[in-house]
Amino acid sequence: MNKVSENPFKNRIDTPLMVVTALFTTLYLTSNIMAVKIVDFFDLIYFDAGTITFPFAYMLGDVLTEIWGYKTAKKVISLTFLCNVLLLICTLIGVWLPSPEYQQQTAEAYNHIFTHVPRIVFGSLMGFLCGELSNAYLMDRIKKKTKGKFLWLRTIGSSVIGYLLDTVPFVLIAFAGIAPIKDLFLMIVLQYVVKLVIESFLGTPMAYLAVGWIKKYTAKTNRI
Repeated sequence: MNKVSENPFKNRIDTPLMVVTALFTTLYLTSNIMAVKIVDFFDLIYFDAGTITFPFAYMLGDVLTEIWGYKTAKKVISLTFLCNVLLLICTLIGVWLPSPEYQQQTAEAYNHIFTHVPRIVFGSLMGFLCGELSNAYLMDRIKKKTKGKFLWLRTIGSSVIGYLLDTVPFVLIAFAGIAPIKDLFLMIVLQYVVKLVIESFLGTPMAYLAVGWIKKYTAKTNRI
């Protein structure tokens, strides 16, 4: 009885890359849906709810560039871009499809949320391409300049520019005409600050842990 030959590519699957890519994409999609809700503290602090999860996606973008390089990071960013477009198409189809009368309240809530999503996704896509690509590029350039030292400088330094190029177009495209000009300005400033704070105090330590674990995992599997 002939045995089925093993897939020669089976052992070449990069498990850490798959995990980081899946989490990276999921966090971006989640951030776009959460961004429908604007958070307000004391009528002074305004930012969309997606601001909470967004820095962790950036952190994973830093991990991608750190471990696999700018070219791989760019491919994952392109894949995530396409997934965002797919989210937009699928949710719009859901809005257009009819629903039974007994579920009218649920349908109205769904339509109310996801008719806002296209504008948010479009703003996110523009900011995403500008911010994430510049973040990955700067991360790679700083790594070469510092000869692989000072990971914290790369994660925070690249985010300083990346968040600026992401936040400004996103807020203006997603919320201009909906929120007052004062609130738009506050959202841009506060989103930028909140993202940098989360990146500095949570994202960067998590990046150190993720990079360390991936390097150990890779070294261990290469020995087997």
